[in-house]
Amino acid sequence: MRAFAYLSQGQAGWVEKAPPQATGFDGIIRPLLVSPCTSDVHNVEIGCLAPHRILGHEGLGEIVAVGDQVRDFQVGEIVVVPPVTPDWRTVPSQLGAHQHCAGLITGQKLSNGEDGLLAEYVRIRDLDANAARIPPGVSWEGAVMAADMLNTGLYGAQLADVQPGDTVVVMGVGPVGLMAIAGAKLRGAGRILAIGSRPAGLALAQFYGATDLVNYKEGDVTWQIHLLTHKQGADCCICAGGGPDALGQAVTMVRWGGTVGNVNYFTTQGDLPIPNVRYGFGMGNKTIRGGECPGGRARMEKLLALLQYGRVDPVPLITHRFQGLPQVETAFALMRDKPPELVKTIVSL
Repeated sequence: MRAFAYLSQGQAGWVEKAPPQATGFDGIIRPLLVSPCTSDVHNVEIGCLAPHRILGHEGLGEIVAVGDQVRDFQVGEIVVVPPVTPDWRTVPSQLGAHQHCAGLITGQKLSNGEDGLLAEYVRIRDLDANAARIPPGVSWEGAVMAADMLNTGLYGAQLADVQPGDTVVVMGVGPVGLMAIAGAKLRGAGRILAIGSRPAGLALAQFYGATDLVNYKEGDVTWQIHLLTHKQGADCCICAGGGPDALGQAVTMVRWGGTVGNVNYFTTQGDLPIPNVRYGFGMGNKTIRGGECPGGRARMEKLLALLQYGRVDPVPLITHRFQGLPQVETAFALMRDKPPELVKTIVSL
């Protein structure tokens, strides 16, 4: 089969591989709709994957084969798969850390430890536990955007412990940041201050619930937030973008006793600086939580319920649509180059 894969540091391209086989609890799907992710780009740039590892962890497809232990799904069904498809039978998973079921970020099997979705066929481990049917009224595009973008953005709001009426800062107006805004609104935030500069992202930030827009190109964002919050700081901050200084900025922007929820993927090998004074010399009661979005069927079904009952619509994230497996390369390049009009790409196979 043909697939789009990691080749070497900084290089991705097409490879030929044998189609996977279904055994035991696993299933094989034929991807029908996929979306290359910025995380795929990051993994290629830092060179952390095995050669010829197939990329992609956002998509849905038709089940074409199931192992003899699969109980809940049949050949021919259409299912969506979250990016985190862990081994649920490990001790870390039982302790509530399924994202790290066999070590750091090992729960995200697709495109990391195992071949991903940018291919003609893909194996989904433990199909009963890691795939979800698409409920009535939910579009395929919505389901794919829910799998990772809504999943991660909402998780940022959960990590930040957004409470009704809170003042929330969201760093980043890319697709995850936009879904963090939507997640903060779902959790009852009062004021949502979105930090970014890309026109397409800023427009959608207001669509999803941002009450204030802060452009980091117009001055120090920590000072802007300081003034906008009447020198009090925000109740919480969701860090969904930015460089190595972003986490320290997030800590600076929350009040004493505030919470930072981080879903930003920092690719630096160095330390992340935290400003000690704004951290209260360790005494500021500021909480920092960071993590990989949850996976599994139950999480996916809850996310899809948000779409089914009209709580949120992630489809407007899609700004570029393509048709055919060869166009995966074009969509990937767009996510790498990030032209001003881009938010998210999707490819129908």
